[in-house]
Amino acid sequence: MSEGDTYRVIRSIEDLKPLMDSVPYAKYMGFSVIRDGGDVVVRLPYSDELIGNANLRAIHGGALGALMEFAAVCQLLTVSEVVRMPKVISITCEYLRATAEIDTFARATVTRCGRRIANVKAVAYQNDVSKPVATMRAHFQLAASKETEETS
Repeated sequence: MSEGDTYRVIRSIEDLKPLMDSVPYAKYMGFSVIRDGGDVVVRLPYSDELIGNANLRAIHGGALGALMEFAAVCQLLTVSEVVRMPKVISITCEYLRATAEIDTFARATVTRCGRRIANVKAVAYQNDVSKPVATMRAHFQLAASKETEETS
């Protein structure tokens, strides 16, 4: 992949469905994926089962982390030539405010995508993307592309 192709969208969400379906927690949590221009947006439908703090009625941080991780993987898969699910190297989440009892969304941006490592940042929000409820930075190990596997 040339440097100019690194952040170009090369796959549709439908093309990635088999890879996304291989993530058991995504099915369990009820994630759905839509495209907003070049970005992938993942929706987490509200459920009382997601409440982590009963006093605040706020969604559990683990559910928000899973949402942002999934958004990061989906965005990475749409802009890279990765043929297998990327592996998490590290994730750092910052929880900024309590959530309301409504659906939560996440979108991610690939900040760097090399041959072996990718850096991605993600944001979780509810009504307004400019008022995030949580943010995440993640590093992923990438599997080789088909071309690399064939020449090795």
